[in-house]
Amino acid sequence: MNLMRMKQPPHLHLHLHLYRRKLVSLLRQHQSRRSAMQQLHSHLIITGACMDVTSSWNPLLRHYSLGIFPQEAFFLFTHLRLHQNSFDSFSFSYLLKACANLQNLQAGLLLHALTLKLGFEFHVYVHTGLLHVYAVCGALPEAKQVFDEMSVRNSVTWNVLISGLVKWGELDLARSLFDEMPVPTVVSWTTIIDGYTRMNQPKQALALFRSMFIDEGIKPTEITLLAIFPTISNLGALEICQLVHTYGEKSGLNALDIRIRNSLLDTYAKCGCIESASRVFGEIAAKIRNLVSWTSIISAFAMHGMAKEALANFERMQKELVKPNRITFLSVLNACSHGGLVEEGLEFFRKMVNEYQISPDVKHYGCLIDMLGRAGRLDEAEKMALEIPNEVVNVVIWRTLLGACSFHGDVEMGARVIRKTLEMERKYGGDYVLLSNIFAGVGRYSDAERVRRLMDERNASKVAGLSFV
Repeated sequence: MNLMRMKQPPHLHLHLHLYRRKLVSLLRQHQSRRSAMQQLHSHLIITGACMDVTSSWNPLLRHYSLGIFPQEAFFLFTHLRLHQNSFDSFSFSYLLKACANLQNLQAGLLLHALTLKLGFEFHVYVHTGLLHVYAVCGALPEAKQVFDEMSVRNSVTWNVLISGLVKWGELDLARSLFDEMPVPTVVSWTTIIDGYTRMNQPKQALALFRSMFIDEGIKPTEITLLAIFPTISNLGALEICQLVHTYGEKSGLNALDIRIRNSLLDTYAKCGCIESASRVFGEIAAKIRNLVSWTSIISAFAMHGMAKEALANFERMQKELVKPNRITFLSVLNACSHGGLVEEGLEFFRKMVNEYQISPDVKHYGCLIDMLGRAGRLDEAEKMALEIPNEVVNVVIWRTLLGACSFHGDVEMGARVIRKTLEMERKYGGDYVLLSNIFAGVGRYSDAERVRRLMDERNASKVAGLSFV
């Protein structure tokens, strides 16, 4: 190849040099455009241009590693190795990213061996990439070993291992590592907060958020706020919700990210402040309101027993040509159930199935059974329960109906329903207790005692404080 170049006139050298620079420039400009990158890739393969220049291929490796088909990065890597191309630290960083996105541990092990062979064992970005592969694949001992062997670590290195530990449920280890971190970043704090939230430890999540925001003065990002909202809802911490709301306004995050406003709306509702939830919804510009916004406000009114307001917002949503999904309809059915709007609820169910072609799941059916049961329309509720497809129905459906039988004192239906629940699950003591109470409620004490004895004979688990009021 060098001999060929020596025989070429000088102006061809210049032309080739400019041509290569143009290709590299195009590769860097079109990183996010898959079709353009594929065309450039094809051009490079066909013409053979830049085959000996690693920097020309790294943009392609990066593009493929971050794309929807990360395996394409490996196809390119294999092709380049066949042509004896050399690779730098960036090449391996992109390949390891592809590995992590594919969760391909075997490929990660092979790349680990290759990086050691080629002398990249002390490169912080390459080793952080290795650590990421092991962490996302659940190979935590290997991830910890790579971490321990690194002589130089940056904040990304620490965060990758902390995130991996949180992902696989090793929250205590993640917290210990977080406490050892020289200077935790907002990403570090957010990861642990999110871990506590996901592991249903809201008090720890809120305590850490307070420490980060109030004690350390670290400004939360939109990801931090999205991580803490479920905890605020869980604890009903209205003051913290208001604090986050104020911070979001001052920082511009509320206006920047619709997810923040939608979550804020939902959190206010779950903290018992429907007025603030409604106000947040009203402040969202009509042009940026999305389906989540509408579903959240409908759900907010539903959980506060404001069925008419929930239905009115559903109608407004339809007028703005926003198409409801199964979650929207579930919120509407909940509103109808708690508001006693039986006919409206049945009509919405028909609309969901017939007009929007949405197949109901067990939650939709459960709402209908509950709605009919609350209204005392037990025959219709039983008929509907019997018509639910076998692949959908579960014991909760029948227990919902059993609760309605208990409330309305329908002994005969209660006996039929209990047979259904026992066919599915015989060891739940609550079913026996409820049927016993139904019998006792109408003066059939011998039948009530018989059911209690049957529960003891079958060693059914007893539950304390069960109430269907």
